[in-house]
Amino acid sequence: MITEKENYLICLKGGVPEWVPEYTLVPDPNNESDPPCAVVGPRLLGEFRMNNGGKDVWGVNWVPTESTSGALIPEPNNFILDIDDMDHWQDFIKVPDISGIDWEADAKKDLEMMKINRKNTALSFNLHVGYFQQLVAFMGFENGLMAMYEYPDEVKELLTCLCDFYCEVAEKCIDYYQPDILCLMDDTAAWGAPFISPEMYREFLIPVFDRQAKFGRDRGLPISMHNCGKAECFIDDLVGIGVTMWDPAQTCNDLDAVKKKYGNRLVIAGGWDARDHLLSDDVTDEEIYESVRQSIERLAPGGGYCFCGGFLGAAGQEAETARKNAVVHKALREVGRNFYKHS
Repeated sequence: MITEKENYLICLKGGVPEWVPEYTLVPDPNNESDPPCAVVGPRLLGEFRMNNGGKDVWGVNWVPTESTSGALIPEPNNFILDIDDMDHWQDFIKVPDISGIDWEADAKKDLEMMKINRKNTALSFNLHVGYFQQLVAFMGFENGLMAMYEYPDEVKELLTCLCDFYCEVAEKCIDYYQPDILCLMDDTAAWGAPFISPEMYREFLIPVFDRQAKFGRDRGLPISMHNCGKAECFIDDLVGIGVTMWDPAQTCNDLDAVKKKYGNRLVIAGGWDARDHLLSDDVTDEEIYESVRQSIERLAPGGGYCFCGGFLGAAGQEAETARKNAVVHKALREVGRNFYKHS
């Protein structure tokens, strides 16, 4: 009997797993079994998240939001860079000092704090939430987009500066974590459309992600990319730099076309969304179960698929959210565990 980790990595490396794996960015606290994958990164970069908010290494203040049970966002209207200052952004964005850090000791502490079973759980190494997201965290969404149009050279310089820093951190510590996967992230799309064109994505973001992806390519690691929303127009370029899994691959995309084009070269981690009637107060357990079953039967044939999805409720709705997620996990366990035995 293979482990959850082994089954998950078979899928990410292009094989057909024994059962449909589940990918979760944040493990469900109500699920007592070991998750197939856990995301880890240097404490220097993620300490503000461990503390449920505060300033990141660049000085952006992050605050929890009640509507998402405490998920963090940059504090609204408290930006550290103005679009009028883009021609001298270096006066406002300072590269963190990483001298004197014992990277090996920190990695050991990080792994001990996670309390993960490396036999059962694959480790995914991540550095940050994304270059586009960090840009808009610095200056706000509208100003970030305008800066890309009005100050393209300066934005590229800023993104290169960020990438230089992150690559230096990765060079110093990635091998101490001994990861199984390299995890990239950047939300560059809404439900209905991407925030920028594929041409701008290729011009501004692919060069920095390509440099970061090299750490995975050089080590023979599967490379995942987290990108919410209608992001299918970016997939060709991401596959071109070695990305082998896309999460959460939401249903606003033509996932059938993506699967047909790439097969097992690109794992679709998603294919299910808590939307529409599933969010109704009167949604039944049977309807939730059926929605999961349909997603699995649609996208799992031949491999190249991990289920990724769940309900995220506001504060005060924990019991109802837990009930719905229990149905999701039951469907995944009963349908997903047996899917390849019957196909």
